[in-house]
Amino acid sequence: MSLEQLFKENVGRFDVDLGIIHHFSNNLYAKEMRIPKGYIALSHSHKYSHLSILGKGKVLVKTDDTSTEYEAPACLEIAAEIHHSIEALEDCVRYCIHSTSETDANIIDEVLIKEV
Repeated sequence: MSLEQLFKENVGRFDVDLGIIHHFSNNLYAKEMRIPKGYIALSHSHKYSHLSILGKGKVLVKTDDTSTEYEAPACLEIAAEIHHSIEALEDCVRYCIHSTSETDANIIDEVLIKEV
């Protein structure tokens, strides 16, 4: 089963407060998340490539073709249009950094996340 199919089967099943904090600057957006050990952000993809900074903890990032473990501090590129999932192997603090002029936290995911 592909990660995209897994996502479609599990939409709405996981309800965890990630303590999201939105940070905006000139054409730059950072989404700060506190991810508890064992949490899996199911597969999704982004319209644009962006950086993801792991400030604390350890994660496993999977695509349909790869599985890579990262330990903080780490900076990685998340490529556009590639379905990926993120599993927290330890409690984590993670920042997704995007280039965008959007400044409305209520719609930012609609702007950056590619619909499945």
